[in-house]
Amino acid sequence: MAKSLPPLTWFRTFEAAGRHLSFTAAAEEIGMTQSAVSQQVKALESRLRVALFTRHARGLSLTDDGRRLLPQVTSSLGQLAAATESYDTGSPETLLTVASSISVIQWVISPNLRDFQARHPDIRLRFLSAVWPDEFLNARADVEIRFGSSKQAGKDAQLLTPNALIALKAPNLVGSIETLPLIETVGTSGGWAAFGQSQGLDLKPSLFADSYGLALHLAANGNGVALVSALLASHALHQGTLQRAHKASIEGREGYYLSTSGSQQAHQFRDWLLEVIQSNSD
Repeated sequence: MAKSLPPLTWFRTFEAAGRHLSFTAAAEEIGMTQSAVSQQVKALESRLRVALFTRHARGLSLTDDGRRLLPQVTSSLGQLAAATESYDTGSPETLLTVASSISVIQWVISPNLRDFQARHPDIRLRFLSAVWPDEFLNARADVEIRFGSSKQAGKDAQLLTPNALIALKAPNLVGSIETLPLIETVGTSGGWAAFGQSQGLDLKPSLFADSYGLALHLAANGNGVALVSALLASHALHQGTLQRAHKASIEGREGYYLSTSGSQQAHQFRDWLLEVIQSNSD
């Protein structure tokens, strides 16, 4: 059986960090936190069993292994971008393109999409799951929903609320946050340590996910308690798929930001989405 490859996102993070020789500059470019960039590089180093960077007080330098790997990764990413460009289909005149965090598509949009289709049967939709800034740029989307800080989202983007972080578990999972496995979303500024500090508890996660949506999926299947954005959880809470594991919440330092083009269809989708979020929050 062929050995599986490390995730593509790890290579993209390494390439940006290697080009800039800075985790901070790489984070700015690809729209992640500095901590998430550092964690993904460490994960790639652990997987490859070599050090790719030498960490200095004022930046980074590539090791011999890092210098050998970087041009190969850069070339491969360029080939992937060229290979997929020709498959970009659809026209802005006939198709509404929504580029979004996959977590929002799965937990907010998808459960309510039939309502939008019933209201606007003439609008064809294409959904693109996007994380990296260049993915949003290349998508030429009419509607964008990005995860990150307000600085990363841009001045014209609208923060979607509620944006608090809440603890959730499956209804049939018995126990409290002190006794159950805790699911941490890596790459975010707030987590179980901050939640525990707010409640005077020492909380240590044992399961880790790379998005709030995946953390929710793990929780919904009874694997533990996830600390995630209340925005994503509203529909699942109403349906009884998930329930609060603790009454407290903490402020989310990152969030989901909505921006739209000037087209009428994009405005119709935006208005519908805001109505859905408001209805779920009531």
